Amino acid sequence: MVKLPAPRLQPVDDKNLADRVADQLRETIQSGGYAPGERLVERRLASELGVSHIPVREALTRLTEEGLVERLPRRGCRVAAVSAKDLRDLSSLRVLLEQYVAERAQENWTPRAERSLRELVAQMEAAADRGDTSRLSDLDVRFHEQLWALTDHEILVDLVSQLRGRISGFLRAATNALEPEALRAHAASHGELIDAIASGKSGKARRAMAKHVEDAAKRLQENAPPEAG
Repeated sequence: MVKLPAPRLQPVDDKNLADRVADQLRETIQSGGYAPGERLVERRLASELGVSHIPVREALTRLTEEGLVERLPRRGCRVAAVSAKDLRDLSSLRVLLEQYVAERAQENWTPRAERSLRELVAQMEAAADRGDTSRLSDLDVRFHEQLWALTDHEILVDLVSQLRGRISGFLRAATNALEPEALRAHAASHGELIDAIASGKSGKARRAMAKHVEDAAKRLQENAPPEAG
C-alpha cells in the first residue's frame, strides 16, 4: 500500500489524556499516516504529543484491543499488519453488519436525514469531478458515520466502526487508485444506496448495501498486500 503523508500530531491537554492520544493515533493510522507494520515508539510519540509516556502506553493498549496495533515481545508496538486474507475476512463481516445498518437506518429514516446524506453525496460528486480523492475519502467516512448514527444501536456502531477502521488506510489507497470515471461512479453509488434505503423496502436496502460493500471489497483486493508464500 502506498504510504500517505502522516498528519502532524498536535500537543494535547491533560483532560482525558489517554483518550485524546488514542484519538490522534487512531486517526493517523486510519488515514494511512502510519503504514501497516510501522513501529510506534512510545518515547517518540510522547515527545511529539507533548505528554508523558503513560497516556501513550494506555492509548496503545486501547488501540491494541481494537486491532489497530500489535504488541511485540520485548520490541514495543507496531501498526497491525493486514494480509489479503484479513481483508477478505473483514470485508465479508462488513457485508453482514452493514446490511443490518441499512435495515436499522431505514427504520429510523427521516426527510432531514435523507437531505443531510444527499448533501454529502453532492459534495462527494464534486470532489470526484475535481479528482480530490482525499476529500472524497473524508466525506465517505462521514456518510457512513451518519448512517451508523441512524441505527440507534451503540454496539453495532462500535463493531462496524472498528471493522472499517482496520481497513481504512486500504480503502483510501483504493480510492486514490481509481480512474476519473470510476471515481465519479464510486461517489454516485452512495446516492443509489440512499435511494434504496429511502424506498422503505428492507430487502432492497440490504441488497444495495451488500453490493456497496462488496464493490469496496473488490477494490481492496486489487490493492491488497501479496499473499505470503
